[in-house]
Amino acid sequence: MSFENKVREEARLIILKALAAEVNNRLNSELLRLSLESFGIARTRDWVHAELGFLQDVGAVTLSEMGSVRIAALTQRGMDHIMRTIAIDGVKRPSIGG
Repeated sequence: MSFENKVREEARLIILKALAAEVNNRLNSELLRLSLESFGIARTRDWVHAELGFLQDVGAVTLSEMGSVRIAALTQRGMDHIMRTIAIDGVKRPSIGG
């Protein structure tokens, strides 16, 4: 697996965890970009949009658009991945207990 693929898998898990931390399980793509940046993954909003598209394709999030940002909402499938009851290919597995 390439380094870029590892970064993408890690970023996807960070996104899911950030959504799960919200009361309404929703965040916009700019706030998610800033969250990724705090973990050392500095990418463009377009890159974040592509990752959100992947997560939507695998059923982990739903997306809506508001101007130039996308609003991501965590699905039950995404939460199940975080809780380790399922594994979604292309998303890093969360560590046990965290």
